[in-house]
Amino acid sequence: MKQKIAIQGELGSYSHLAATEIFGDIEVVPCKTFDQALDLVKNNKDIKAVIPIENSIAGRVADVHYLLPKYKLSVIGESFHKVNHCLLTLNGNDLKNIKYVKSHSHAIGQCHQKINKYNLSPIIEADTAGAAKKLSEEKSLDVAVIASELAAQIYNLNIIEKNFEDISGNTTRFLTMSSDKINLIGYEKNKKFITTCIFKLKSLPAALYNSLGGFAVNNVNLTKLESFTVNNSFDQALFYLDIEGHAKEPKVETALETLKKNTESLDILGVYLASDYRNNH
Repeated sequence: MKQKIAIQGELGSYSHLAATEIFGDIEVVPCKTFDQALDLVKNNKDIKAVIPIENSIAGRVADVHYLLPKYKLSVIGESFHKVNHCLLTLNGNDLKNIKYVKSHSHAIGQCHQKINKYNLSPIIEADTAGAAKKLSEEKSLDVAVIASELAAQIYNLNIIEKNFEDISGNTTRFLTMSSDKINLIGYEKNKKFITTCIFKLKSLPAALYNSLGGFAVNNVNLTKLESFTVNNSFDQALFYLDIEGHAKEPKVETALETLKKNTESLDILGVYLASDYRNNH
């Protein structure tokens, strides 16, 4: 039986591409929102999710951070995938007929120079592949979409221009998530690991400074630290943290103990092998 993978977006999305590159021959379960995708995984042990967490140009993906503490799924892996945007139209159509371009807000932002070059008016859609699917159904002659080459194949659209993005090297980091209980895979000295946590500080002076001091003292590298608010309150900030190392590695374990002393809550979402992409970038 094929592994079921939940994604946000339609077939042909970049999440679909990433899931296929990670798992190979899979059954993709498209979801309209990240909330729906993670809820599906929470309630189905046979389904995993592949979710974008950040992009090298656009930064963190909206909504995902807020959903991590809600569902507390286990993070079991990471992967990095190049994003190659294509400008798509209906087959037989010509660029001179195009007045509007539709896509996800990130894709629009990543291609704004090309959009201005062709004097197109951008229209935001929920996702790239969804825009491609809608174009194939509505058959609008004055509309182009920005989506993947896979979306062009699935929805039988014409590729006007490949590599439509303004900056080459556009890369998105994805996390693979599961409803299985957190499994701290065995620590091996010759392998690189990432530990992902979410924590809430105690309401004390210098709490953040004191909580992070353990990482400096123990020579543990933090690859990502971001704050985000929850419950519409500026007093309820949570922190997302990626640590270079394994939670059971002695120096990381000691640093986490220091962190825990200064927090109201500390949840380790996952310990997983670092992607090989990190070695070259």
